[in-house]
Amino acid sequence: MPKVYKVEVVMKILVDADACPVKDIIEEVAKQNNIPVYMFIDTSHILSSDYSKVIVVSKAPDAVDFALLNHTSKGDIVVTQDYGVAAMALGKGAYAIHHNGREYLDGTIDRMLMERHMARELRRTKGRIKGNMKKRSKAEDVTFRGSLYQLCNKAKENKAK
Repeated sequence: MPKVYKVEVVMKILVDADACPVKDIIEEVAKQNNIPVYMFIDTSHILSSDYSKVIVVSKAPDAVDFALLNHTSKGDIVVTQDYGVAAMALGKGAYAIHHNGREYLDGTIDRMLMERHMARELRRTKGRIKGNMKKRSKAEDVTFRGSLYQLCNKAKENKAK
């Protein structure tokens, strides 16, 4: 009878990195927690890292999203600003966090998706609505760092159960 070996599945952080302003913070937190990081970009972006594995995919619509989700497993952490990607990650049993530090949760993701849909419909009927595009602040970086630390601890605790 062959021996059966238990293989420990390692939690990882997967990043929708095309427009992610917190890549350095993600790597810093990941290094301190000994968590591997995978950064997904399309061919129109250039990214190199000494810590993260960078995965480059075609520039086809949603190619980065599909590649990221294909690599996502239960217990992983996904960093994205895309509500749809976050919803699918949650559906796979992963954790998801926005680069502003807000964790996406099963109990709120449906409302967020509906609000996104309504905003899209409003833009379609009334044209482009000018948004508040202010520069990212140091306080936002601090908030994200703290939230990612907490999420890493939560994910590790749940993985140990």
